[in-house]
Amino acid sequence: MSTVRFITTDVFTSVRFGGNQLAVIPDARAIAEDQLLPIAREFNYSETTFVYPPEQPGHTRRVRIFTPGGEVPFAGHPTVGTAVVLAATGEIPAGSGDTHIVFEENVGPVPVVIRGVHAGGGWAQLSAAKMPEIGPPVPSRSMLAKMLGLATDDVSSTSERPQAVSCGLPFLIVPLTSVGAVSRARVHVERWEETLANAWAPMIWVYAADAEGGDRHYRARMFAPGISVPEDPATGSAGAAFAGYLAARSRVRGGSLAWTVDQGIEMNRPSRLELEADKADGEITAIRVGGSAVLVSEGTMSI
Repeated sequence: MSTVRFITTDVFTSVRFGGNQLAVIPDARAIAEDQLLPIAREFNYSETTFVYPPEQPGHTRRVRIFTPGGEVPFAGHPTVGTAVVLAATGEIPAGSGDTHIVFEENVGPVPVVIRGVHAGGGWAQLSAAKMPEIGPPVPSRSMLAKMLGLATDDVSSTSERPQAVSCGLPFLIVPLTSVGAVSRARVHVERWEETLANAWAPMIWVYAADAEGGDRHYRARMFAPGISVPEDPATGSAGAAFAGYLAARSRVRGGSLAWTVDQGIEMNRPSRLELEADKADGEITAIRVGGSAVLVSEGTMSI
């Protein structure tokens, strides 16, 4: 029997016990392949990351990401959280200014910028490895409303309509008419199984404009019953898809756009995601997702 070191962190928050929990194994080389998923299930967080040396010169680390349901090719809060953990613990050097690294993930190379690192945490921002991909047509407003336990009128019928989008991981983005509707949303699993379980984008991101935070601020929730995550308190991969969704609808044809999103409020784990997108000649050229993370615990696990 051997032991491996782990560190837990709360991501997309600067306050412990907020944000989205993440377990990081800084050196996973001693772990057998068939033990990765059981370890992720033991932590039972929405994601656990396993870190390895890079396979390509010039890259910083290889990172594999597991939910309790299995491995995923890309996820935002594990990318941000793992970068902060490795920098805060000295596993990778971080200077006083911006530190640029590249993680090898199953989606491809993911550039990350780290700044403000200290012993207790820091801030990081990922650049999406893939530009937004639009999925096939989605269920009707009435079907989505029933699945979410809402009235049809709670689902927007403006130019911001439900759409499936992916920046490495697909999400069904569902605009709602109010923050109150976001708070009332509940996934009825039987209807989800009938409607989305086998869809291109089975994970659901509901959102509404939140004027209290400004004209570019939103409230959101994310539901993923298919990967054993009934609700996620902060979802960077969905935030990347959402940034692409918003950027595509913006009249701005060139320059940078920025938004903030509060998530996890209904779970008592408030989170803040910072989203950016670049456009040139009307085309999206870059998407970034950033936020803070704080270290919470450290220990060893027998394997």
